[in-house]
Amino acid sequence: MNLITVIPARGGSKSIPFKNIQALNGKPMLSYSIEYSKKCHLVKDTIVSTDSEKIADVAKKYGASVPFLRPKSISGDETQDFPVIHHALEALEKIYGEKIDAIIWLRPTSPLRPSNLIERAVDILTKNPDCTSVRSVVESSEHAYRQWSLLGDGAITGVINSVLEPYNIPRQKLPDVYFQSGDIELVRRDTIINGSITGNKVFPLILEQEEMLDIDYPDDFRSAEKRINKV
Repeated sequence: MNLITVIPARGGSKSIPFKNIQALNGKPMLSYSIEYSKKCHLVKDTIVSTDSEKIADVAKKYGASVPFLRPKSISGDETQDFPVIHHALEALEKIYGEKIDAIIWLRPTSPLRPSNLIERAVDILTKNPDCTSVRSVVESSEHAYRQWSLLGDGAITGVINSVLEPYNIPRQKLPDVYFQSGDIELVRRDTIINGSITGNKVFPLILEQEEMLDIDYPDDFRSAEKRINKV
């Protein structure tokens, strides 16, 4: 398969300015995802999609390609993943002059991935021809059947409404539910072309709770550094 890694790393961040290149144990956080991708022999090229020249310079220093700067129109706080991955696919196919089979999507905010996630995701995708994408998940610590949302009149309603009173089902009878992690997504070209980053047949790559770490706030950096140094 012709596989390209895309690492989305825009310059803006409300929680931590230029979070993606903040130092994590002496290295820019972005570098961990670049190095992870470049270690995998299945990956043809590792691309960073950014709107920032500053981030682009860091990405190139650690061996990533930055063949384009992402348009500001798809780099805002409320920009979802799809326009970013679709832009990258179209731009890269023009640059390479060939079709890309699938995009490996590595978020820089999950720098401490378990080994061989790319290989495992590719194995799942190739063994399941109807699979539109692979997504890393962990078993949820807070069950969806026990969650509620607030109504306009001040009352609450269960988030799950496809089951009769799911919040009253005994714990032993609850189905397994999983929470998506930011470690990896592997998306077929056709899925992206058809307007989605997941498609309608998503297969899981199941991780353990302790393997997941998503960095959004300063305390998360400290937790990550403790894990790196095994404090």
